[in-house]
Formats: sequence, structure tokens, C-alpha cells
Amino acid sequence: MDRRNAESIFARAGKIRALIVGDLMLDEYLWGRAERISPEAPVQVVDVRREDLRMGGAGNVANNLAAFGCTVSVCSVIGGDENGAHLRRAFTGKGVDVSGVFEDPSRMTSKKTRVVASNQQIVRIDRETREDISPEYEEKILQYVRDPASHWDIILASDYGKGVLTPGVLAGLVAAALDRGISVVVDPKGNDYEKYRGATIITPNRKEAEVASRIPIVDDQSLAGAAGTLLAEGDYQAILVTRSSEGMSLFLKDGSSTHIPTVAREVYDVTGAGDTVVAMLGLGLACGLDFHESARLANVAAGIAVGKVGTSTVLPEEVIGSMRHEHQDSDIKIKNLDVLASIIEGEKRQGKRVAFTNGCFDLLHVGHVKYLQKARTFGDLLVLGLNSDASVRRLKGEKRPLIGQNERAHILAALDCVDYVVIFDEDTPLNLLETLRPHVLVKGGDYTPEQVVGKDLVESYGGRIELVEFVDGRSTTGIIEKILENYS
Repeated sequence: MDRRNAESIFARAGKIRALIVGDLMLDEYLWGRAERISPEAPVQVVDVRREDLRMGGAGNVANNLAAFGCTVSVCSVIGGDENGAHLRRAFTGKGVDVSGVFEDPSRMTSKKTRVVASNQQIVRIDRETREDISPEYEEKILQYVRDPASHWDIILASDYGKGVLTPGVLAGLVAAALDRGISVVVDPKGNDYEKYRGATIITPNRKEAEVASRIPIVDDQSLAGAAGTLLAEGDYQAILVTRSSEGMSLFLKDGSSTHIPTVAREVYDVTGAGDTVVAMLGLGLACGLDFHESARLANVAAGIAVGKVGTSTVLPEEVIGSMRHEHQDSDIKIKNLDVLASIIEGEKRQGKRVAFTNGCFDLLHVGHVKYLQKARTFGDLLVLGLNSDASVRRLKGEKRPLIGQNERAHILAALDCVDYVVIFDEDTPLNLLETLRPHVLVKGGDYTPEQVVGKDLVESYGGRIELVEFVDGRSTTGIIEKILENYS
């Protein structure tokens, strides 16, 4: 998973419809200073300076997905009280669908109050209902989930042990997901994982996995044993065990496993980090990533979440900015086509003219550089379409390219005259041209206008073709021949 792919995931997030089912609660924070001891008892006195209410539990999962850009629906049971009304207002303000949130007058909407002084929790006060919801409300949830008019790409179950995710509700969720051919991601709670049977993937932390599997986890071997036990008992496709400072471990049904080291960050608060993991994992799976790629993306998001105090959301730009790169400066210019299309559309709205060229650019030489510098003069920015390795092999033969596509892309992106690089697998750049619709299509002078692929397309919407002469005596083939002559 690299920056380009992360950008593509968030570019597609707006088309993802996610359903979150689980325990909703409010997280209240009282922020202040603790600089004295009470004369009434040996306890700290906190001078409260600021208060705020945030969505917790399943609400934090929904909040993160909404921040990612997804279309989000929430299904749960709350009390008919002011806390429940506040949750509804907060969701509505973020564009989250609450038509599946039902009020039970006999229940209390869960609320956790945390007193924080100098970024440290002093005490937490819980006001909540833990009894299972009644059969009447189980049926309301299942009717909502089974509604044939609803269309979701992923279902996430966030279990905080407050009674919404009963065995009956969970069985119905899994069955509905199977009928729709979509994944179910579960953040589990408690010691009985039988109720999660058939879910696509569950995300326990190390302690939860230890309790549920009844296997003490003291090393990697015992961790693998615990995960294997849970996989066999629950018939899941995968388990992602979060291990705090030790990162995450992914175990698949086929027996394979992957350890993902933690992203090094200063930890301020782990509150809600698990919600961020579930949300990011769910988005990755909904966008078609495999378990490994989705887990790595979730690991990056979790590293950001623990660097914030309290229940917080993680933003796409934070995830993208945190992706590790060997070539940070050049990498930011290399884009996947879906992301680049959006960028170029924005550049055009600002009145900028877009020049485009393409090629293999294997063994970059002065002829290439001079050509690209000239191509840049035809527009306010230059987009370079770069043939992938597979495409180069088809065009140049099995011994080419000499330099792989990622290295070629970074070298080209390092040039000041190149604004964006996009790698394409096709033999021609016609798909790129149809998508980006540049104002100017630039090709080498060894072409005639009639030979330029895309000429008719570009001219059909008012664009033009420019031919640029290459520097005489400079070619990749010539360099290869000279090397062979001198060193054979």
C-alpha cells in the first residue's frame, strides 16, 4: 500500500455505502487543570476549562467513515432521552442516515464522561444500560437490515457489550450480508465469540483474543494458536489482532499470517483507536482491497488516531500524508488515473492549460529531458503518461525495460518540468486521453500528425497536436549499444 493507492481509495470512498450496526454512546470530555488537592479528601481538584460531547462506540466508527467521505447509515437502539436526541442531531449534521436508529423509552442512552487534566484521564464516569434489547427491537433492526430497497457495500458491527448486538441480531446481519455478497467486519466484545460466527473478519485486541480463545498469549506462537482456535470455532475468513505498540497481526483461514509493525508515533490516547481500525479496514474491503492491504491501511490510520486525545476522527489527508515513501518529493507527483482525473478537472476550472505526453522513458537521457522541457512550454502543467513494464515489454521486447516502472516514474517526477506522472498498462495512451482530455497532446518529431494516437480525439474537443524534435544522436538504444561495445 503506497500513497497513490491510498489516494485512490479515498477518491472512491464517496461511492461506498456503509452500514454500521452496534452500540451508540456519547463520549463527554471535561478538560481542565489539576493543580491542587481537595481539603475534603485526598483527591485532585480539577478546574474545568472546556467541555465537549463526541460520538462514541459505533458512533465513532460511523463518524470516521463519514470523515473518509462514505455514505453512512447507522442502525441501533437508544433511549428516548436528551442524550439520544443529541446523538441524532450530531449524526444528521454530518449527513449520516439515522432512519435505522430506534428509540426505546425503557432504555438509557449510554454516556461516558471523562475528566482530563494535562492530557491525562483523571476519572471516567459511565451511565449506561447493558441489558440486551428486547425481541421487539431485535426485529426492528433485522427488518431494517433486510430491507430490499437498501444497498450497502459493507456492514460493520461495533460491539461494546451494551445489548444491541444480540446473537439474533448478529446472525441476521451475517445472513443478510451473505445474501448481498458483501463483507461483515466485527469489532468483538466479551468472551463468547460464537455469536459472531460466519463474519468475514473480526478485530479483537490481544487481551480479547486471549480471553475468547482461552489461550494465554505470551509470544508469537501462542498468538498464532489463539487466532487459529478462533478462526476454526467462528468460521471467519480472517482475524486481525491489534497488539498496541507491537502493531497488528493478520491471520487468514488458509493458515497464512502477516505481522504489521506499528507506525511509530507518540501515543497520547488509545480511546477510539479500535473504531478507526474497523472503519478503515471496512473501507479498504469495500473498495476491493484484500485483507493484507486493508489491514496495512488500517494500521496507518490507527497510528494517527492514538496521536490524538479523546475519541477523534482521522482524515484522508492525514492517512495519505503518513504513508511512508522512499522518495517523498517525487512520489507526490505520481498519481493513479482516478485521482489524477479529479486533480486535472480542478486545474482546468482554475483556467490552466494542460499539456500531455507519453512514452517508455527507459534509461532517461538528455534527449528525453530536452523533449520534456519543451513539452512543458505548451501548457501551464505537463502530465506524463508512462508505459508500465508489461506495456514496454510488448512494445520493445522481453529484455526491456532496463529500469522498472516505479523507478522510471520517480526519476521523471523529480524533473521540474513534469507536474504529474501516471502509469498505464495499455499499449497506447488513448484511455488516458479520453479521461484527462488535455488541451495539448505532445509527441516526438519522428511522428507525423496522422500517426499520433489520439489526434482525432484531442482535436474533436478543440485541442491540438504539437510535435517536438528529439536531440540528434541521443536514444536509449544508442546508449545500450555503446555500453555493450565498451564493456563486452
